[in-house]
Amino acid sequence: MKAVEINNLTKNFGATIALRGITFSVDVGDIYGLIGPNGAGKTTTFRIIAGLIPPTSGSIKVFGLNPLIDTEKIKNIISYLPEDAGTYRNITGYEFLKLVSEIYFSNKEEAEEALEIGIRIANIGNRIYDKMKTYSKGMKRRIQVARVLMVRPKLAILDEPTSGLDVIHAREVRRVINDVSREFGTTILLSSHNMLEVQDICQKVALIHQGRILVEGLITDLLEEYSASNLEELFVSLVRGVAR
Repeated sequence: MKAVEINNLTKNFGATIALRGITFSVDVGDIYGLIGPNGAGKTTTFRIIAGLIPPTSGSIKVFGLNPLIDTEKIKNIISYLPEDAGTYRNITGYEFLKLVSEIYFSNKEEAEEALEIGIRIANIGNRIYDKMKTYSKGMKRRIQVARVLMVRPKLAILDEPTSGLDVIHAREVRRVINDVSREFGTTILLSSHNMLEVQDICQKVALIHQGRILVEGLITDLLEEYSASNLEELFVSLVRGVAR
C-alpha cells in the first residue's frame, strides 16, 4: 500500500484551472517533496489530500482511504501544517502544545508523552514558557512544526515549512523533519519553492508548474537523466522546454 496515491487529479475554481490532471504516489516512510514556484498548485493539492476541499475530478487515496468519504479516519492519521499557520498570542508555547496533546489523546500518559515530544521538537529552551506574542517568526514556525509532528501522524503534510525563515532556522527545521521521520516512521509530504534546500531532505520529488507535474521520481535519477546539477537547474530546463 502507498501512503498517498494521486491519479489524474484536477481542480477548477470557476474559470481558473489550478490542477491539470496530476499523478504521483508517495511510499510509506518517505520524505517526498512537491516542488514548484508560488501558484503552481502545491497548496491546492495538499488541501485536497487533507480532505479540506474536493477535487473536480480524479482519484486520491491516503493509506487506502478516500479523504472525502473516510473523513474521520483521515483526521486520525493526517496532520497538516498550512503555509500561513499562525499562533495564539496570549498563551505560552507550552500551553499551546499541551492543549494540542490533550485534544489528540484522551489517555493522560499518551498526552504527556506527546507534549514531551513537542517540547523536544520545538527546542526553544525556557522560551517555551513565554507568551507566543514574544516569539520570533522562526520560533513560531518551530512551534507549529512541533504541533504537527508531536502527535506522530502516519502522514504529515507540511506546506512550505521553512517559509520566511533564515538559513539557520530553516536548516534546523529540516533536521527536525528528517529526525522525526526516521524515529517514528512518519511519512512526510512537503512543499517548497526553494528547490535547492529540498535536496538535503527529500528522497523523491515531483516538480509542478502551472498545475501540471513536469517530472516525478528519485532526485538522483532525475538529475542523472536530465544531466542537471541540481533541481533548480532541472526545473528551469523543463519549463523552457514546455514553453517552446
